[in-house]
Amino acid sequence: MEILIKTLQLILSLSILVILHEFGHYFFARLFKTRVEKFYLFFDPWFSLFKFKKGDTEYGIGWLPLGGYVKISGMIDESMDKEQMNQPPQPFEFRSKPAWQRLLIMVGGVLVNFLTAIVIFWMILFKWGESYIPAENAKYGFYFHPIAHEIGLQDGDRVLMADTFKINTINTIAAHILLDNVTTLTIERDGSIMTLPVPAEFKQQILADEVRVLADFNLPVIVNKLQSGSNADRAGLKPGDSIVAVNNNKTIFFNQFARELNNSKDSEAIISLYRNQELLHIPVQVTDDGEIGFFPKTPNAIFGYTQISYGFFEALPAGINKGVSTLKNYVRQFRLVFTREGARQIGGFGTIGSLFAPSWDWQNFWFMTAFLSIILAFMNILPIPALDGGHVLFLIYEIITRRKPSEKFMEYAQMTGMILLLSLLLYANGNDIYRYIFN
Repeated sequence: MEILIKTLQLILSLSILVILHEFGHYFFARLFKTRVEKFYLFFDPWFSLFKFKKGDTEYGIGWLPLGGYVKISGMIDESMDKEQMNQPPQPFEFRSKPAWQRLLIMVGGVLVNFLTAIVIFWMILFKWGESYIPAENAKYGFYFHPIAHEIGLQDGDRVLMADTFKINTINTIAAHILLDNVTTLTIERDGSIMTLPVPAEFKQQILADEVRVLADFNLPVIVNKLQSGSNADRAGLKPGDSIVAVNNNKTIFFNQFARELNNSKDSEAIISLYRNQELLHIPVQVTDDGEIGFFPKTPNAIFGYTQISYGFFEALPAGINKGVSTLKNYVRQFRLVFTREGARQIGGFGTIGSLFAPSWDWQNFWFMTAFLSIILAFMNILPIPALDGGHVLFLIYEIITRRKPSEKFMEYAQMTGMILLLSLLLYANGNDIYRYIFN
């Protein structure tokens, strides 16, 4: 069920973004009186699921859900329709328009995607505001991925600084290490302040081991809500119970508790807990997934959080800042793709879909849609033939030299770009399949 919900969110999100991206091209094409022959969501080789024609434009939905397109008269695009190129240019064709108009037509999709992200961030901040747990609220410290233990971090440490960057939220620790090449971490351990060196190769280790969460909050195990009919429910656990051991092995924090349950899969475990200051020992059957069936108290409930609310107009500059900072951080992350470890991190539709929440959460959905809109804008403006950025590159060349690349050159460039993009698509989704099978 979770996979289905994530898939539906992914399809809806990408459909919205593809339609808006193509509308950006369509808008500028119509603004400059350029004929648009087709406007499609998804691709339609051989047949369409739905189509109708209005004026000169055929609107439709294809059967191959790998994006969408607008077909503009007089333009060499992914359709590779060269028949019209053998005819004299017509006033309504793309190739007849001035270079600056063709440039705006090509950047229209990217522009709309970036503006879409800003509008979504604006509305998210207006409706839900921003909330986060300050790192200083982590009174039990952090727990770390095993790879972090290799550089001297210990569970219970609290990271205060990464070089000169103050750690305000826990997720910025890994970001600073990966993107800012920090060399030291200042930590608090048992009330003392100390400095740990960060080896130069640690960034590559994080990427090579595909570490998703480098640090998280140490959380006491407190039952918040029971899953109706679960093993924990039948055994008599109650909201507010504070679990301290499994089979007499101390589990002060949730990561320890999860590890002990994992060691007791498909068997009965003795759960030790405090209820109204009384220590109880309750036998509970553990499933073959290593679970007993309850929802623990969240970090928000245990540590408290900072909430920032925005008025309608206050949220606009905050949304712009969010969009710009998201784009900057993504561009900085993109350079990691060109390392051997980073290339293995590239994922396809499975990886993108996994970013959505397992249950339908509109705040998460719109945040992910804004994030994907930023990615779509950036990826499309890359100077690769067959992408918008490739066309922009050739148009800039034309504006500077006052000479158009030949149509034969454009055909070969388009074919090369399509081969590159298809190869990347196969590689990314191949990575997903490999991870699914072997991880």
